Amino acid sequence: MKHTRVALAALLLTCVAPVAAAQSVLFVVRHAERADAGEKSMKGADPSLSPAGESRAQRLASILRSEHIKKIFVTEFKRTRQTAEPTAKAQRVTIETTPAKDVDALIAKLAATDGPALVVGHSDTIADILKGLGVKENVRIGDKEYDNLFVVFRPGTRKPALVKLRY
Repeated sequence: MKHTRVALAALLLTCVAPVAAAQSVLFVVRHAERADAGEKSMKGADPSLSPAGESRAQRLASILRSEHIKKIFVTEFKRTRQTAEPTAKAQRVTIETTPAKDVDALIAKLAATDGPALVVGHSDTIADILKGLGVKENVRIGDKEYDNLFVVFRPGTRKPALVKLRY
């Protein structure tokens, strides 16, 4: 089933790529699975990715391989950087860090970004990021959800469109 979802996501991205060339496209994900499994006792720590998280990060890079990502934004936490690194390496893009609590600064950087970009955030920042991009739909990410891939199409002056995928 997982392979079917990945294939379906890749197919959708391939189909929308020609349309995406005429507009700005943002890929927004939560960081992949943490080594501490998100235990409440580890709050405040900065855990690395688990083996499952490392695998998910590789899948993300594979899904985005033909998207010609121009910018990658992560937070100061290593799990966001580790989620983005395979994509950054494959696309030869430098990762830019923005503080997790400064969504407004990230939105300003995204507004100035020309071309496709990847944003790796957290379960408690993704909804604010999407809202800051003009997405009207309310988004909730559960503590154990790591497979959401939000694709935001920004067609110039018109309102953005959101496509929700799983990978």
